[in-house]
Amino acid sequence: MTEEDLKLLNEEQFIALKQTEGAVLVTAGAGSGKTRLLTHRIVFLMENLGVSPENLLAITFTNKASNEMKTRITQMTDSGDRVWISTFHSMCVKILRAYINKLDARFNGNFSIYSDSDSEKVIKGLLAEQGISDDKIKKSIMFHLSAMKNNNIPLQKYKQELAYDKDADLIFKIMSGYQNNLIENNALDFDDLLVKTYELLVQCPDIKESYSRRFKYILVDEFQDTNLIQYDLIKLLSSVHKNVFVVGDEDQCIYTWRGANFRNISNFKEDFENVKVFKLERNYRSTKTIINCANKLIKHNKSRIDKTLWSDGEEGSPIERKEVYDEQGEADFVARTIHDLVEKSGYAYNDFAILLRLNALSFPFEEKLLAYNIPHKIFGGFKFYERVEIKNVLAYLKLFINPKDEQAFLRIINFPRRAIGDSSIAKIKETARTFGKSMLEVALSPEMYQIPFSLSKKLVVFTEIYKKLYSDYELTPLNEFAKNVVDKFGIKFAFNTEREEDFEKILNIDQLLHSIETYAIKNPDDTLNDYLQSVSLIADIDSLDSSDNVIVATVHAVKGLEFRAVFLVGLEEKIFPISRAYGNSEDMEEERRLMYVGITRAKEKLFLTNCKTRYLYGHRDYMTASRFLGEIGFEKKFIQTPIYNSNASRSTASQVDFVKNSISGNTISVKLNSGTDLSKFKIGVNVLHIKFGVGKIIDVDLESKTADIDFNGIGVKTLMLEIAPLKIID
Repeated sequence: MTEEDLKLLNEEQFIALKQTEGAVLVTAGAGSGKTRLLTHRIVFLMENLGVSPENLLAITFTNKASNEMKTRITQMTDSGDRVWISTFHSMCVKILRAYINKLDARFNGNFSIYSDSDSEKVIKGLLAEQGISDDKIKKSIMFHLSAMKNNNIPLQKYKQELAYDKDADLIFKIMSGYQNNLIENNALDFDDLLVKTYELLVQCPDIKESYSRRFKYILVDEFQDTNLIQYDLIKLLSSVHKNVFVVGDEDQCIYTWRGANFRNISNFKEDFENVKVFKLERNYRSTKTIINCANKLIKHNKSRIDKTLWSDGEEGSPIERKEVYDEQGEADFVARTIHDLVEKSGYAYNDFAILLRLNALSFPFEEKLLAYNIPHKIFGGFKFYERVEIKNVLAYLKLFINPKDEQAFLRIINFPRRAIGDSSIAKIKETARTFGKSMLEVALSPEMYQIPFSLSKKLVVFTEIYKKLYSDYELTPLNEFAKNVVDKFGIKFAFNTEREEDFEKILNIDQLLHSIETYAIKNPDDTLNDYLQSVSLIADIDSLDSSDNVIVATVHAVKGLEFRAVFLVGLEEKIFPISRAYGNSEDMEEERRLMYVGITRAKEKLFLTNCKTRYLYGHRDYMTASRFLGEIGFEKKFIQTPIYNSNASRSTASQVDFVKNSISGNTISVKLNSGTDLSKFKIGVNVLHIKFGVGKIIDVDLESKTADIDFNGIGVKTLMLEIAPLKIID
């Protein structure tokens, strides 16, 4: 390692790097250069202490982090590719491939690794043998299997954990059957990789001794995210030399719901002798203003090692805090700010991140970014209309317009669960082909087509609901009909509200219903068919992509990333912090850590937004600003934004051929309207939007500088004239 390499380290990093013997704990604040410290330490051990690369083990939490570390080390030394750098799971696979038969002769080193979907299929099959197709039971079993393995509890002992579950006997039976299935198929799931490696090292002392002697130095990244069994593995592998160097930040532990235990940081100081503790508090990422904001917030957590981030960089721009009337105003503020910074301050679109607590909040932002031709990408998730729960609701609606839509039928016939399996669906399809009918027609009149009574019985509830809704749908207002479909078919009851993933799916469905209501208000003469056509066109437009994208993501999805400008949105009680954290101090501290992670993603600019009212949980509520805003000093600093008129009459602009000729291939170049004479945008004027095509202005609000524009096939959109990509046409 050269002197130039060492000069890249600050004083705190250099002191920690030189502490080469024994147990070392480095609490590394956000953006404090922990990856640099880890890579330099590995090279220092090899080149300055003569440690063989084969005697080093570095553990990371993602393949991306592992590859980044390998790249950095190989750039600094020729021996970098010989260091064992891997994730916990990759490390365990290597060990088990060599020795699993020593632990259990029923396995061999060619074992398969089951994905989550593989495991789900096994459990589904075991339940089917019991005549059960309840999705909630299946999810409960998967939860308990993961909890059992991540907490390293033997199956028989875990039975005690099920004592108060009304389905305890069934769950235990299926869990046992699942484990037996793995053995019969020479297979392990991801959790097993950790469990079996732990069991191997405990039950085969010679193997533990071999690895523990080999790894003279062990380094662990993101230590706050280790679970109980991962921590136990570290202790076993370091039992001979006890040279363990862990880097973590309990302030960034945001995965306790996946088993992460930030208390491993304090446990480390108790379980290892003479632990040396170092703090990395100098931040290289953010401005002083952003760092001070993060410090103010996290100081309210009690379960942490006291540290204060600091920076010798620029003071930076003040943090901008906006309170708006509703989610539409919030999305407009974000879109306008991004537009202005790109146009006037040299920012690129990929410099921005819009960070959410819940994915269900993303729809207004997706809608506005599309409307203003701002390229964007949903990071770590699906765009709104691509989400399964949304596709399912739309499929139900499509069947009332086109009863012959086989794909829509296949999507919904067993959603929610009706115990209609693949063989039953195959029978309906075969019968439909034989009689030249649609699958829906066969399902609605099974007695006419010799469908077995056992299957007919399963279809009764579905057919009765469909027939009743179909008889009413042309006479029922669009938004009311969509709500009836969701309610009558019990779509929301397919989800378990105690699981965050399912909870968000329900919120997404509510958001869809709200968007249909908004569409119906702005397009009072439109039918269900018009609405579905609008959705199809928007989804098609939205599929166009660009490498320069604004990122829309949950805070969980962007941990480890950084952006020049960050919008933390939806900062309201019951959202951020989420409602289920109320009354539980540990959960509330995790919510605060999540907010801290969001703040520290920002390098230069940070925007904090909340709404006075929001459509959520199926209705519009008055909201209370998040307590976290008060904790960082924004209790009374409210800045109002205009409330835009969302009610508009409908016009009949129709210039389809012109649109097709003009925007074919999305090649049109329309200059944005900043600085133009807005007086030209009058009622009755035709305009061209770069993505929506031709529309007619049906209402203008000069105070807010917005217009309601009726786009053929898309419907009415309310747009800010200063930034919308519009061109007046004759």
